[in-house]
Amino acid sequence: METIQLAFNSAVPVTPDLGSTCFASLERSGEATTVHRASSDQGSGSGWDSGCCSGNHHGGVFGPRSELIFAILCGIFLIVGWLTKTFTDSPDWVSLGCYLAAYFFGGYYTISEAIEKVREGRLEIDFLMIVAAAGAASLGAWAEGALLLFLFSIGHSLEGYAMGRAKRAIEALSEMTPTTARLRRDGTERHVSVDELVVGDIVIVAPDERVAADGFVVAGETSIDQAPITGESVPVDKRPVEDVEAAAAAPESLDADHRVFAGTLNQSGAIEIQVTKIAADNTLARVVTMVREAETRISPTQKFTKKFERYFVPAVVATVVLLLFAPLVRDEPFHASFYRAMAVLVSASPCALAIATPSAVLSGIARAARGGILIKGGGPLESLGGLNSIAFDKTGTLTTGHPKVTDIRVADGVDERELLRFAVAVESLSNHPLAQAVTRDAQERLDAIADEDASVRSPATDLNSITGRGVRATVQGDLVYIGNAKLFTEVDGPSLPETIQADDESLQRDGRTTMIVRAADRYLGVIGLMDTARPASAKTISKLRELGITEMIMISGDNQRVADAIAAEVGLDVARGGLMPEDKVREIEKRRSEGGIAMVGDGVNDAPAMAAASVGIAMGAAGSAVALETADVALMSDELANLPLAIGLSRATRRIIRQNVWISLGMVVFLVPATILGLNIGPAVILHEGSTLVVVFNALRLLAYQE
Repeated sequence: METIQLAFNSAVPVTPDLGSTCFASLERSGEATTVHRASSDQGSGSGWDSGCCSGNHHGGVFGPRSELIFAILCGIFLIVGWLTKTFTDSPDWVSLGCYLAAYFFGGYYTISEAIEKVREGRLEIDFLMIVAAAGAASLGAWAEGALLLFLFSIGHSLEGYAMGRAKRAIEALSEMTPTTARLRRDGTERHVSVDELVVGDIVIVAPDERVAADGFVVAGETSIDQAPITGESVPVDKRPVEDVEAAAAAPESLDADHRVFAGTLNQSGAIEIQVTKIAADNTLARVVTMVREAETRISPTQKFTKKFERYFVPAVVATVVLLLFAPLVRDEPFHASFYRAMAVLVSASPCALAIATPSAVLSGIARAARGGILIKGGGPLESLGGLNSIAFDKTGTLTTGHPKVTDIRVADGVDERELLRFAVAVESLSNHPLAQAVTRDAQERLDAIADEDASVRSPATDLNSITGRGVRATVQGDLVYIGNAKLFTEVDGPSLPETIQADDESLQRDGRTTMIVRAADRYLGVIGLMDTARPASAKTISKLRELGITEMIMISGDNQRVADAIAAEVGLDVARGGLMPEDKVREIEKRRSEGGIAMVGDGVNDAPAMAAASVGIAMGAAGSAVALETADVALMSDELANLPLAIGLSRATRRIIRQNVWISLGMVVFLVPATILGLNIGPAVILHEGSTLVVVFNALRLLAYQE
């Protein structure tokens, strides 16, 4: 039997039929699934505890929808009682009986929760509502008391539904991974539980099946829908690795077209994958765990509201007590003072304020997760929305991270094909990244030229590396040198022609790494290479400016010329090149002290700078434990284009949090003096509970956020 511990445990108010927070575990055996519910104590202390509407119900006479049905029955008996009282001559006991029934159905769950919290030493909104309803009944205002209980109970149920939607958007991730996998081991195939898989196992994934484990493709080609992990809108093509042993030794360094993730959907072809992580450590499991941990990280506004409530609630209680003694200083009956005190008690309850921020934060995190962005709590989500400066690493963030041949300058009287043939022949013997780039790109260019003459395509021999300068090899008996300008000041042979030297210097000014090629005593030309900008970088920077980001800088360990070239290409404001890791940290700390800054990097070599930033954002975090643990915000796919979604969503969340706070505080500021001056409890109840629902549904707009 397989037990999966769900990574969601919070006191967000949700009704039991809506995938509530009281899920503790799922025990799966074959296709059967049993749901166990834990006590409400498990959610205590969560960052999502609203303090006014929390509590778990475990079903009832009408099953899991009992609370909602009880609230509806309360409303029905309230209406029947009011109609009977107002429009018929029936005895008073008829309407009173209806009101009593309304009190029972409206107060059943509210009293249950109030008793639980009183036992824990907490007096919260449930208790205040019961006291207010009892006070209304003692004054003979049965209709107003029943209305209060009806609106509070129906509001509680609808809040649970609304919050449950946001919660389920995240919880759905935990249901993506298959429970079994088709394993090939010792020459046989069999279905096993995913918990039995170990690193190195070979798993077969048929078309239209979900991938059972993180790993890399060893056989077959396909397309995989990775939206649940990376948020990518189109399937990603996958192909086998060339060297299985090398891939197994460093799986996190593999390109995206080799790697697969548990929970993603295979589409077009059967593939075989080699497992790189056990079930408990796969990317999807880590994401779910991170979301649970995010629940305990409260936002600055939540800290403010909690502090505000600590002083506000005692002030309300003191005000209510003083109002009870109003007959001592003014000529009015006690029942009028008591009624006013109960109305103030209802209107001043900070329920909407307490739910304002958690509902918005949870909705924002859920929407981000759907877009392949992991935000670790309300703090980073709200902080990111308030920043106007972003720093970027260069290599692997703004650029592809792989050098590419960008320029070919041939010497006078030399055919480009001859230069390329010699370059490919020599560099194909080297494993250096620059050599691999020359081999790949120069060969593609030769193929595009449709070269017919293969007489010079002899393999090179006797490769020798000249550290820091270049390489030397023999091709068709000629000694061929490929390297920087300094190399040709140290080896025998003719010096650099002025034209070659001018081309070399020109390319370097543009940020290129250069390779000069000489065969025997003939200089053939210069090859320029560069780690080129991602295709989406310039467009992403433009979108960020539209979102209100006013300063964008690059901090790079590469030389200043290269940094300037990339910054100019993608549209950054400032480029800082030649920085060591400690220099990057100092640069970030300086700008953080000037108003805050976000740092975007790959989550590995940029970890110190990301940790020093106001908000650290990791690129390509899917499958990278370091990136997930280091960053406050993780872009699961290796796509910079997802950054505007994260920024825009955080800004929208920040706006909605502010709107909610103003709505909730504004309603309290209006209702407290209004009820003191004579506003009846009925309108006060409608306005108070209505504001709570407005706050929650306003927050839920984030689930539909679009760039």
